[in-house]
Amino acid sequence: MEHAKAYIMSKPEAWQDYPFNLPVAVYKIRHKMFATLSESGGHWRMNLKCEPLEAMMLRDVFEAVLPGYHMNKAHWNTIMLDGSIPASEIERMIDNSYQLVVKGLTRIERHQLETRYAPAELYGSRN
Repeated sequence: MEHAKAYIMSKPEAWQDYPFNLPVAVYKIRHKMFATLSESGGHWRMNLKCEPLEAMMLRDVFEAVLPGYHMNKAHWNTIMLDGSIPASEIERMIDNSYQLVVKGLTRIERHQLETRYAPAELYGSRN
């Protein structure tokens, strides 16, 4: 859980918020959410945005990836942080969520970010 939280916060201009009346950390870029992190009954889980087809594929591959809890289930997955998913795969899912949200920002917001950060930091090396 600590590694995932640190990785989320390493993304350019990521910040943590608690907008709900629950102990759910919401991670945002600008005003848009790209991850949540919460604990319930000693189990940590994270919600991450995902392309719908990939979301379904990840659910088929990993038992610890479920439809997004309290989210649009087509576009969000819940990842149970139980150690069954390699850290590198969790980082990749975080990267994808962040990149999807950055791409969805307004043109002006994207331009502001693009003047401060390298494209690989915002969109990954594959884009």
